[in-house]
Amino acid sequence: MAPTLKSMFEQTVSKYGDKEGLVDARLGTRWTYKEWDTEVNRVANALITAGVEKGDKVSTVLFNTAEFTTTLFACTKIGAVFNPINFRLTEKEIEFILADAEPKVVVFEKATAGAIEPVAKSMTGVQFWSIDDPSVQYASYFYDVVSKASDTSTAIMVGEDDPYAIMYTSGTTGLPKGVIHSHRDMMDQAMIMVACLRLTDQDRGLTIAPIFHCAELHCAFFPRVMIGASNVIMHHFDAKGLIETVKQERVTTMFAAPTMWNMVLQEEFTKEDFQTLRQALYGGAPMAPSLTTRLHSSIGVALIQAYGMTEMGPAITALTEEEQLTKAGSAGRAILNHEVRVVRTREDGPAEPEDICKPGELGEIIVRGPSTMQGYYKRPEATEEALYGGWYHSGDIGSFDEDGYLWVSDRVKDMIVSGGENIYSREVEDALFDHPDVLDAAVIGEPDEVWGERVVAFIVRKGDQITEQMLDEFCTSGNRLARYKRPRRYEFVEELPRNASGKLQKFKLRDKTGIATE
Repeated sequence: MAPTLKSMFEQTVSKYGDKEGLVDARLGTRWTYKEWDTEVNRVANALITAGVEKGDKVSTVLFNTAEFTTTLFACTKIGAVFNPINFRLTEKEIEFILADAEPKVVVFEKATAGAIEPVAKSMTGVQFWSIDDPSVQYASYFYDVVSKASDTSTAIMVGEDDPYAIMYTSGTTGLPKGVIHSHRDMMDQAMIMVACLRLTDQDRGLTIAPIFHCAELHCAFFPRVMIGASNVIMHHFDAKGLIETVKQERVTTMFAAPTMWNMVLQEEFTKEDFQTLRQALYGGAPMAPSLTTRLHSSIGVALIQAYGMTEMGPAITALTEEEQLTKAGSAGRAILNHEVRVVRTREDGPAEPEDICKPGELGEIIVRGPSTMQGYYKRPEATEEALYGGWYHSGDIGSFDEDGYLWVSDRVKDMIVSGGENIYSREVEDALFDHPDVLDAAVIGEPDEVWGERVVAFIVRKGDQITEQMLDEFCTSGNRLARYKRPRRYEFVEELPRNASGKLQKFKLRDKTGIATE
């Protein structure tokens, strides 16, 4: 049996068929693995009837829904290439991805129809299916199409090296690129995360982070399906809803970005509300040490961090629950079968994989492992540059400590140089997060006639009592930050631009302030 996502799903169905496999919390609908498989087969056959063949693309613009997961596994059964699209994107951004991916079918919902409608009317030869509105003129109703299809399993052969998905990068620096992952890539990632999270068939997982993103989908959802755990899906993040669902559904494991946990901590709850939650995976962005400490004391949940990027599946390192306080702020150590290096950067080309930095020395993080992407869709030159020397060059700056733990400092393009000194935004942001009234923070560099660049901080604050002067005094007190590293200007904002995995989109902050970006 080829190690594919198709075989993974079918094996779980054969072993745990009568077990609850999927719960859609919004609809209150529950499926056993057998019942879920029946729906998957119907969608697979409906796609075949619609003309989707092996290698064709199927796109979704959906929040967290049962239809998302069912369409995904339907694609794996017929060898179609799944293309999940960020539901937060604008009409122009979605149009760009659809034009690049060239899907045969696009599945969407009411919540995303505003961005889909103008695109759909301009794209000929593409079928649009609405999951919750039968009245849409330019689309077919998902359940009308699916109800006519057979529920028998397809006999299409799918190989481990066949592409499973094209996942567009989050665009932290500009236009997204389509990352191609094979079935084998994701089987390896899922197996590694099953071990890392110590999952069993008795676990009940919650999907509340956006499932179109690989952090939730590949590090949390796939591993749970692989091991036969139950999966509860919430349509979108809601802090109060999270607390209620964890308690009602007796959730044992979940993934959430640090910003989500920070929002949960603003709500009223007791430790008893989280008594079934044995662990919480987080990632997408570093967690400030102060937030880690607050989560331990307030909720008591065991935290595990995964650090990575879409091109790698995504996870490449992990920080275990035992290390959360002793190595708070670190990205951890390499996960099984992955090799991570920090190498010296060069101005005249990609960093050389053999030019390895010493412990404590900052450089570019590069990695190789079994879940490495096949490449960027339609972009051979970008692929060659990213995978130079057989290693994926992440564009992240970091260092290893003497114990072999990785510390991520910044993006190569986000480093601030002021008065000839390198300033790494992570250090400044962590200092700002220490203030109890700072809910979110981001720093960038802006041009300065005297120093070259100066630090600008964007702050989401609790209430409106905190002032620029108070933050400046806080940053320079108690040796928290050297004076040259402190922000010279503050902007108070309602929210920061983050992608679905919680990563800051600093190019949007530069656009906001008129700072030129590449």
